[in-house]
Amino acid sequence: MGSQTYRNELFQDYKANRGEAPVELIPQFDLAKEATEELGIMNIGVKGFEADDCIGTLASIYQNEAHVTVLTGDKDLLQILNEQVTVALMQKGIGNYKHYTKALFEEEMGISPKALIDMKALMGDASDNYPGVKGIGEKTALKFIQTYQTIDRLLENVHALTAAQQKKMQAGLEDLKLSRILAEIKCDVPLSCPIDETKIKMDPERAAAMLRLHQIKGIEPMVNRLSQFGIS
Repeated sequence: MGSQTYRNELFQDYKANRGEAPVELIPQFDLAKEATEELGIMNIGVKGFEADDCIGTLASIYQNEAHVTVLTGDKDLLQILNEQVTVALMQKGIGNYKHYTKALFEEEMGISPKALIDMKALMGDASDNYPGVKGIGEKTALKFIQTYQTIDRLLENVHALTAAQQKKMQAGLEDLKLSRILAEIKCDVPLSCPIDETKIKMDPERAAAMLRLHQIKGIEPMVNRLSQFGIS
């Protein structure tokens, strides 16, 4: 939906460290949309927001109607875990996933899923290029949130930190506030998508024609298998 989002308006250097997409990849974006359309799979996007924001919003909407599993390779989405929403996190190797529940995340990390936002705000994110608090790394950020649960409580108890840590927190306060906004996945994107409209409605002939066009092998078995699962 374009590279600019509301996060770029808040912080000009957001993701500015990323290079341009390879020339060979750019045409693939529209082809991917075309392919999913021919397979009867809905495409959803809202200008000004990232895919994660749309995913978080859809999960928030659908959790009132069904158990939701988000399939992703992005650990940031672990922040949306709750009793109704789980995350299947892709691992190395085809078909390998780690299925996170809220309970599993809390057992592993010692913090709540929502507290991941505050942890990321403290440590920053080199991939998304937002600063966090300079000098506070992942281990220290996790320890702070395990101890104080939230940034607000951490700041209330900043006197309990070492002198060096207090200095870092005071110097990085404005970056911390900004980073927290950037780290949080928005779950109130203005989109509407009734769950019935998301069901896959595949036309086997259209799907097969698209797969042949792009020289995908094993077309008939693939379409037949999808049909067996009631995708038609």
